[in-house]
Amino acid sequence: MLVLLLVFSSTVSAQINELPDFTGLVDKYGATVVNISAIQSQQDAVAQFFPELPNIPKDSPFYEFFRRHMEPFSAPRRSEPRSMGSGFIISSDGYILTNAHVVESADEITVKLNDKREFVGEVIGTDKKTDIALIKIEAEDLPKVNQGDPDELRVGEWVVAIGSPFGFENSVTAGIVSAKGRSLAQENYVPFIQTDVAINPGNSGGPLFNMSGEVVGINSQIYSRTGGFMGLSFAIPINVATDIASQLKISGIVRRGRIGVMIQEVTKELADSFGLSDTRGALVVSVEKNGPADTAGIKARDIILNFNDQEVEASADLPRIVGNTAPDSKITVKVWRDGSVKNIQLTVGEIPREESDRNAQRKQDKKTDESNRLGLVLGELTSQQKKQLDIENGLLVEHVQPGIASQSGIRKGDIILGFNSKDVKSAEQFNQLLDQVKEGRNIALLIKRDDLTTFITMKLKDND
Repeated sequence: MLVLLLVFSSTVSAQINELPDFTGLVDKYGATVVNISAIQSQQDAVAQFFPELPNIPKDSPFYEFFRRHMEPFSAPRRSEPRSMGSGFIISSDGYILTNAHVVESADEITVKLNDKREFVGEVIGTDKKTDIALIKIEAEDLPKVNQGDPDELRVGEWVVAIGSPFGFENSVTAGIVSAKGRSLAQENYVPFIQTDVAINPGNSGGPLFNMSGEVVGINSQIYSRTGGFMGLSFAIPINVATDIASQLKISGIVRRGRIGVMIQEVTKELADSFGLSDTRGALVVSVEKNGPADTAGIKARDIILNFNDQEVEASADLPRIVGNTAPDSKITVKVWRDGSVKNIQLTVGEIPREESDRNAQRKQDKKTDESNRLGLVLGELTSQQKKQLDIENGLLVEHVQPGIASQSGIRKGDIILGFNSKDVKSAEQFNQLLDQVKEGRNIALLIKRDDLTTFITMKLKDND
């Protein structure tokens, strides 16, 4: 009996010794993880459609119109937390990675460090396609993470997440890598790392560490029918995230390649019919006329086996590989056609940017942080926005500083269609017209707000 007890005790002791110890990792790298609170200015549901009464002079012909139609529904603005999430510091001068959905549409971002200090966060750029956001705080000598290699991860190895699930800051959970290279519906650009680490709302944007304390992913999604953790969590590989962050840091936008094809998976039956020995590759089912692939000579029924020296093992690999290829690159595509392999030279096109990307581009190229004489920061509308609004020209009011315009009732989100008798076509033109008006003179701006279009008048004065 004594011998059996000794053997049992020895076995239990060995099992205990084999269990991982996460304390050192948390002690060393826990301070690199931050809590992110995103706040958005809101109104009650009715007030969103009927804003407060503009400050229009009583002798204005539009005063009675606004009073009758808007005053009964007016309500003050209020600010409320919109979302809570996590992030982690990637450079000691304050650059932080998180998920795009954590900071989406936020008017204010507060970043709380492990030592309880709080900073205002600035969004450098976001990329919805990968759900990556880069934000910046004004701080120095911050602790930062070390980047690992997701390709070296092995299914079954231990990983650790640190974040703020349901607002509980600095929570640590652990588990194993369940799978690699997962493709999720509507997510064509990320080969997700699947884990069984407990991830819940608030963990989004937080780091996934390997046992060496290196960040290998960003916790992004959970599979759940209840909204809570059910054993399936998905992280964005850190190499994908840092590539996106580098582009956002440089230009505020992400450029992606495209070739203009529709593809499908190569099944065993399709492989047999095409004379292939395996199911590798992506089957081209249609080619966009005059697109990059069409111009290069790629045809429907071609099977793309290799793109720019990267093997296409499955159809899901191709959008990721093409998207990560710089637009205007001249590359070689290896295709299977009529029983033989052909090499085709192709010039990669560019995926049209999303509105958030276009806004960032406008900020980079045209917009300045200084408001104009009226206290307005104006942005130019894309062709798609104009089509949706059913207008041919106009400017978006992106920000309103306290001043003449705010006192007259101009709001963020308004569309300025006209300046006196002239159509408004660019921010530069608008500001030139504005500079030509002398102090004390009246101007009339044609404003579109939802379904309402009307002139608003104001008298110019120095906007000190």
